[in-house]
Amino acid sequence: MEQVAFIVWRESVEALLVVGILYTWLKASPEGRRGLPWLWGGVATGVLLAGALALVLLGVASWLSDTGQEWFQALMALAACVLVVQMVVWMRRHGRGLRRELESGASAQVGSDHWWGLLVLVMIAVAREGSETVVFLYGTVLSSQQDGQLWSMVLAGVGGFAVALLTFWLLQLGGRVITWRRFFKLTEILLLLLAGALLVSATDRLISLDVLPALVDPIWDSSGLLGTEGGLGKILADFAGYRAYPALSQVLIWGGYWLVVIGLLRRTSAQPPVQRAQAPASI
Repeated sequence: MEQVAFIVWRESVEALLVVGILYTWLKASPEGRRGLPWLWGGVATGVLLAGALALVLLGVASWLSDTGQEWFQALMALAACVLVVQMVVWMRRHGRGLRRELESGASAQVGSDHWWGLLVLVMIAVAREGSETVVFLYGTVLSSQQDGQLWSMVLAGVGGFAVALLTFWLLQLGGRVITWRRFFKLTEILLLLLAGALLVSATDRLISLDVLPALVDPIWDSSGLLGTEGGLGKILADFAGYRAYPALSQVLIWGGYWLVVIGLLRRTSAQPPVQRAQAPASI
């Protein structure tokens, strides 16, 4: 449930950031206020598109056989892992210029009275965050079909969104403790850990399907020191991919993942300051 709350919280704050930038910009002028209904229309359309994607994923999974579902869930976990890394790298590169890019795009649409263009701009931005949320959730926990767990996931999602609203409000205050820069840096680390956990989860399924060789299984047994049934071990398993008795191939893939991630982050950090992404100070 912690994964659900975290994913909804992080993605909701990012969506609120996009909508907040455009809302503030449109509200600043009488001409811009005419676009507010189109802004909210874009938000609603983006949410509907993300919901449609969720229904498609659930529908596809229900049509598959047991083996097909294992394949589908493994592929979704891999896709979610790639999306997490891509999102972190993208925010590093474009974070500081996000406000400028959104406002310039909206200005072009408002200046030519292309309100449909503004709607599409917002729709794409919201649908992007919503679709990422859907893929992340499915790749992590949505494979469970138990009603009790489903309702717990729903409650965790609602709680995550409520905390996102509170977080956005606090960030808007521009305090010294909670700033946009610190928010993105902290959640960047948590997202990359979660992506590693998704990758390990995918390898679990691929090994069970006899697609990925285990090589040595297990390579160690640390269940006596830290089990994954509850407590800290379960949190590490959910958020970092910890396994008490992993296969050698899992350890090698997990290590390779972090080498690739570190390489991508260093490459992004080595870009000129004008292009390097930094979290927006405020909206």
